[in-house]
Amino acid sequence: MAPAQVLSGKAVSAEVRDRVKNQVAVMKKKFPDFKPGLAILQVGNRDDSNLYISVKLKAAAEIGIDANHIKLPNTATEAEVLKCITALNENPAVHGFIVQLPLDSNKPINTEKITNAVAPEKDVDGLSSINAGKLSRGDLGDCFIPCTPKGCMELIRQTGIQIAGKRAVVIGRSKIVGAPMHDLLLWNHATVTTCHSKTSALAEEVSKADILVVAAGKAEMVKGEWIKPGAVVIDCGINHIPDSTKASGKRVVGDVAYSTAKERAGYITPVPGGVGPMTVAMLMQSTVESAQRFLEKFQPGKWSIQYNQLTLKTPVPRDIEISRSCMPKPIGQLAKEIGLISEEVELYGQTKAKVQLSALKRLKDKPDGKYVVVTGITPTPLGEGKSTTTIGLVQALGAHLHQNVFACVRQPSQGPTFGIKGGAAGGGYSQVIPMEEFNLHLTGDIHAITAANNLVAAAIDARMFHEWTQTDQALYTRLVPPINGIRQFSDIQIRRLQKLGIKKTEPTTLTEEEVHKFVRLDIDPTTITWQRVLDTNDRFLRTITIGQSPTEKGFSRTAQFDITVASEIMAVLALTDGLEDMRRRLGRMVVASSKTGEPVTTDDLGVTGALTVLMKDAIKPNLMQTLEGTPVFVHAGPFANIAHGNSSVLADKIALKLVGQEGFVVTEAGFGADIGMEKFFNIKCRYSGLQPHVVVLVATVRALKMHGGGPTVTAGVPLPKEYTEENLQLLANGCSNLSKQIQNAHIFGIPVVVAVNVFKTDTEAELDLVTQMAKEAGAFDAVKCTHWAEGGKGALALARAVQRASQTPNHFKLLYNVELPVMDKIRIIAQQIYGADDIELSPEAEQKIILYTKQGFGNLPICMAKTHLCWIPVSTGWYDEYYARPSNSTLLL
Repeated sequence: MAPAQVLSGKAVSAEVRDRVKNQVAVMKKKFPDFKPGLAILQVGNRDDSNLYISVKLKAAAEIGIDANHIKLPNTATEAEVLKCITALNENPAVHGFIVQLPLDSNKPINTEKITNAVAPEKDVDGLSSINAGKLSRGDLGDCFIPCTPKGCMELIRQTGIQIAGKRAVVIGRSKIVGAPMHDLLLWNHATVTTCHSKTSALAEEVSKADILVVAAGKAEMVKGEWIKPGAVVIDCGINHIPDSTKASGKRVVGDVAYSTAKERAGYITPVPGGVGPMTVAMLMQSTVESAQRFLEKFQPGKWSIQYNQLTLKTPVPRDIEISRSCMPKPIGQLAKEIGLISEEVELYGQTKAKVQLSALKRLKDKPDGKYVVVTGITPTPLGEGKSTTTIGLVQALGAHLHQNVFACVRQPSQGPTFGIKGGAAGGGYSQVIPMEEFNLHLTGDIHAITAANNLVAAAIDARMFHEWTQTDQALYTRLVPPINGIRQFSDIQIRRLQKLGIKKTEPTTLTEEEVHKFVRLDIDPTTITWQRVLDTNDRFLRTITIGQSPTEKGFSRTAQFDITVASEIMAVLALTDGLEDMRRRLGRMVVASSKTGEPVTTDDLGVTGALTVLMKDAIKPNLMQTLEGTPVFVHAGPFANIAHGNSSVLADKIALKLVGQEGFVVTEAGFGADIGMEKFFNIKCRYSGLQPHVVVLVATVRALKMHGGGPTVTAGVPLPKEYTEENLQLLANGCSNLSKQIQNAHIFGIPVVVAVNVFKTDTEAELDLVTQMAKEAGAFDAVKCTHWAEGGKGALALARAVQRASQTPNHFKLLYNVELPVMDKIRIIAQQIYGADDIELSPEAEQKIILYTKQGFGNLPICMAKTHLCWIPVSTGWYDEYYARPSNSTLLL
């Protein structure tokens, strides 16, 4: 009988790798930005594991698989390993991952628990109980097979022998090789016997085998004379036996006595060079198979998201009834659908969550999506539906056009929610749900701002009181108290010393003059710009007297309460790009001037750290959803008549990464285009570095008629007949406002899509006139929208117009250079945005400009606190006066 044919694992594995490499090339051609992803998790630093991993990484690189080696120290706990596995399970860029065994940790770790924690759809090693269970019951097309048995099957197929009907013997019953090998042969229709160390008459069993797979882990256990002539012998063993002829003093052998077995077998695998190379090749094949399964279910970069179907009613019910009629998805499910991982999501019940800023770090290399800002013409006191349009647009883009899309909106204040304006969740069938959660408290961000703001106010008065009533040395002892007999400056105190030009860091070395400079902020009470706040309309707190208690020793002064969303801390929250940046911004906030005219900051008060701690959770964007199940970030809400009036930079940045290059982020600028959009561009975009692709300008027939000379529109009063009956001339006259706002957007180089928000009193002739005049004024497109009554379906024309506009080139530019003098910047805004001939400042405003420029604030953007048409009545309780004070990021005038 001729010697057995040698089944070379090296040769077969090379063929497998070439085949898999071609499969990857096909994927790459179809999806240029897609790569199969493999992760290898290692615990410890075993030399043999390092060797095996290096071989796998090299093979992956040759094939085109994006392989990532995660190495945990040998001090890693079971919980730490499980946390890492969870992150890999949730990472959409990882299609397969393996845990390198054994786990080399000095902490107790349950290996079975670890292998079972791997998601079955990514378990390319096939070691989880779910994959093992599917294999055992014959679901071979719906599971991953352990790599070594899979490689053995490939070698058996190379012989050309028909497996079905053959007698097969497997020696070994391990979970990694023996048991799955038995199942594979069985479901390929062989008659299988499993043998092991306790099997009696082992030689007799082996002699019956047409196919013999040996994985016993015992050197040359199977003798050549046991083997049935012509049998296929697959030797999975790797053992070392002494050999004085080798430099190492030992050599590698299998579980089969190769020299004698090859004389009887028909086919046999060598050791080494047989099964070993196949294991790595099968790992690569399984990873690519997993990636192919992923592509069958998902398009690269596209969310797999469940949308809610609306049941539209006529007439449209009240907003709260619609909100309560819709069952929102669990917010954790939505987070997973849009690509967030569990450790990035903090659940606040079932309908809202906070998103960790670590998501932005994880996604930093991902390209941004398209950036769309929704603004409006100058509105009536009733509002023209900017928020409703924002939500309708994202519902249309997401639930109907199946684009990745995020809405980023402001968190509403309790002031307008309980005032004339009402909530800000949108309306009709285009709103954020649950409406009550959105409008009331949410996750407590506004309360955190209230607490932080009032901490600063308390610190100001406390500091002035102690400076008025104590000596320098007593103050110094309070500020730098000895602890265990030792005084030490804090970091914030070191910064104050440096600001004062004092380079000393040892408290005992300061001179009396230096102590005086250090402890005395010497605040001029008449210059205090920092007020207390609360998030309620309470007109009786607009002017108050504080310090009436006898304990304040007669040091009283006049002060006031503002609304919380007018706090500078709210503006800081909206403009910051991270926790450390927020800490710096909070520290730079100016609260007053000293009697010598120097600005006094929160850092000088020593409260920056406390403010940061109070705001550490508020900095995380809040995740909610629309009626149709698209994601919404609700974060920050500075008033546009006081601050820049836009939601947070952080929410926009995270959303732009999550939607990906082809997706959309739709955010909203406060008030009309002249005030809100101008500040969106000149302040928010300046600091964020983000460049918008499209401006959506919301207009209504009602507001345009008012601008055309119609009667005053008053909340709570029925509309005059001019607004309920067709009047084309009045409407045409009012379109001058629409034309100016389109022009304002073009000043910044951005294409404009006009969304005409349809009311039931509008006629077709009126709607057609508005769209016609909008296009004549230079709008990229103008469309009618019925999203209030129809949800996303009613904004489909708008969504398609936005898609088209986003593909056109834009030439974004800012309105002015911040290095210009303050007067020049104000003049540019007034002339170019508001159409003024020139500006005229009161003596008080001129003096403040001189002061703030002298204090070093002249090179900040300008935040215009009011427009020429500010319509907010005093009775609403909103903050309603012109004022100027230096801001952390902007000069408010």
